[in-house]
Amino acid sequence: MLHDHVSAPVISRRRFAGGLTAAALALPGLARAARLSPGETIVGEGEHRFRVNHRFPQLPDRFSWQTTHGVSVDAAGNLYVIHEGKKQLKDHPSIFVFDPDGRFIRAFGSEFQGGGHGIEVRREGDEEFLYVCAYQGVKCVAKLTPTGDIVWFRKAPAEAGCYAAGEEISTKPNWSRQGFLPTNVAFLDDGGFLLADGYGSFRIHRYDKNAAWVSSFGGEGKGEGSFNTPHGLWIDRRPGREPTIVVCDRAHHTLQRFSLDGTYQETLTGFGLPANIDTWQGLMLVPELKACVTILGPDNTPVARLGRAVERLDEIKDLRKQPDKWLDGQFVHPHDACFTAEGDIIVAEWVEGGRVTKLERV
Repeated sequence: MLHDHVSAPVISRRRFAGGLTAAALALPGLARAARLSPGETIVGEGEHRFRVNHRFPQLPDRFSWQTTHGVSVDAAGNLYVIHEGKKQLKDHPSIFVFDPDGRFIRAFGSEFQGGGHGIEVRREGDEEFLYVCAYQGVKCVAKLTPTGDIVWFRKAPAEAGCYAAGEEISTKPNWSRQGFLPTNVAFLDDGGFLLADGYGSFRIHRYDKNAAWVSSFGGEGKGEGSFNTPHGLWIDRRPGREPTIVVCDRAHHTLQRFSLDGTYQETLTGFGLPANIDTWQGLMLVPELKACVTILGPDNTPVARLGRAVERLDEIKDLRKQPDKWLDGQFVHPHDACFTAEGDIIVAEWVEGGRVTKLERV
């Protein structure tokens, strides 16, 4: 999703309604796929029905899909896709750009090969920039132009006092709580941003508009302010509520809500490895690695659970590596998802060979 800020305020993108009940999670019919016409697959129900295109963006033959991780769109509707990539293919790009119709525009970002993870687009004044997280290899958060020029990059913030000696210069993965393996960012109204160290310290770091570290909260724990893999995060600015920080506490299968100063407020339960968040109008989008993309309504109860196929994950070992067994209208491992300006949805899946799906609102 695109985010704006003009030197200070972000123009973008209250109270949660408590945990999701088992009855709400069942939502009969919301996950089924129904064909409207030959060659079309529709998922969802009621006001939240989408036409499925599992092969939306197309790469030129000289490139290859390599475990898709993150997606974001700019003001013109162009799609940015980041791959984890393969560290042995050091000259292969990890970031690909497509126009609103899925046609290839350009590629860059070979420096993130082997660790590309999160990507977001932000408008700053009259310009747009990419914020990229790489959790292995370079191990950084970076700001880039839309054509791939690096504006700055930041390694582990030693001043946070939670990292092993030398981690601020290291390029070797450190999967302990003293390692720095950042996963995703969220943008603040003052021009700063929040960074989830989702595979490292399990902390949420706050940076100012000059990308200087300010503070952090969270860390490893059992929930209610602490985390087990805080993988994705977002500032919930939906109408009619106070803005809040929402964090995907992935291994706890929950979303946690915080005030903007980092004070814990509430937990939403009932997800299957939630990976990231986006919002559009009164809706919140939650891609879940357990074969589902959930849409929450204004009261934070689910109004659609798209492409849900959790049972197949149990039935077929390593389904992510067997594209011949993937089914239209069903997801395998949604890792990131974002809304377009029109309310369509783009989904990136953590699968062998990558898959980026467009869900077009009908």
